[in-house]
Amino acid sequence: MPGDNRRMPVHTLSAAEALRQIDVFHAVIDARSEDEYALDHLPHAVNWPTLNNAERAAIGTMYKQVNAFEAKKRGAALAARNIAGHIERHALDKPRDWKPLVYCWRGGNRSGSLATILGAIGFQVTLIDGGYKAWRNAMVADLPTQAGRLHYRVICGPTGSGKTRLLHHLEQHGAQVLDLEALACHRSSVLGHMPGVAQPSQKRFDSLVWDRLRRFDEKRPVYVESESKKVGNLRVPDALIEAMRASPCIDLQLPDEERVALLMEDYDFFLKDPDFFCRRLEALTELRGKETVAEWVAQVRQGHMAQVVMDLLRRHYDPTYGASIRRNFVRYDVATVQSLKDRSAQTFDQAALDLIRVNA
Repeated sequence: MPGDNRRMPVHTLSAAEALRQIDVFHAVIDARSEDEYALDHLPHAVNWPTLNNAERAAIGTMYKQVNAFEAKKRGAALAARNIAGHIERHALDKPRDWKPLVYCWRGGNRSGSLATILGAIGFQVTLIDGGYKAWRNAMVADLPTQAGRLHYRVICGPTGSGKTRLLHHLEQHGAQVLDLEALACHRSSVLGHMPGVAQPSQKRFDSLVWDRLRRFDEKRPVYVESESKKVGNLRVPDALIEAMRASPCIDLQLPDEERVALLMEDYDFFLKDPDFFCRRLEALTELRGKETVAEWVAQVRQGHMAQVVMDLLRRHYDPTYGASIRRNFVRYDVATVQSLKDRSAQTFDQAALDLIRVNA
């Protein structure tokens, strides 16, 4: 820049320090490709690919089939062009004291190139030493610490009792809530897959859980649903599930007819697509037998959805849940019972207020 030769040095931060200081940066920039970013990334990171998916694959092929020197030349040309585009789109309006945190897979050429140019402009750039790989290792190591520093109130109750709805009402009133099903994009049962909604990767789920845990105030309780070790295809971190299973429980109870109505509201996509419901029911064949599942499918085809839901509760979900909750949640037998008269928003709202008052 004419009249200003200031070049800011690029600072390096260890992954462990990045965990603790991530919120002090004005932006977190992921210099990896789009697919790498989608698989997982640091909290609130934006994606500025130094090489996009196709370019990264092409340069990798050139490394193997031609040689490293030719690949580096071509890669440098692509990277320079891409970095110029990112600066034009995203950095021209940034002030001189803008402080981004930048990383790639291992903290090498991709993030280093971007950081060097941003530093040459005069921005205060910091690189993560070891990149995403080191950050991931540090985050996984920190998960038990974050899970262990908090105290939980576990919302238990049979399927359809409104555990997730209660969590939402608790959150609306300012309580600390960890909604694992929302983070996992799954409703946690055999029938819990939401059509058209893909679950995140295990790495992404771990990062989302860690990010939620680190933001909670350890002086206040965290409300969480009584999940199993897996939510759909995703595994809940061991330290978290162990802490949950040792925590005080709240036993949510709702009349059976209200449970059926609540489930038909929450799973209305089954009403709109009976074929999808029937396909999901077939996943229960090994547990409940071909004859039972065929009976349920026939009833669905005949439009008797409520009858099938009630039968599912009584013959499958309630016995399975009852055995699992007593086996895994050691304080369930002395749980605080929270009985609801109906599924109305007013009833759940009052229950949330009562729990917040009792657990303050």
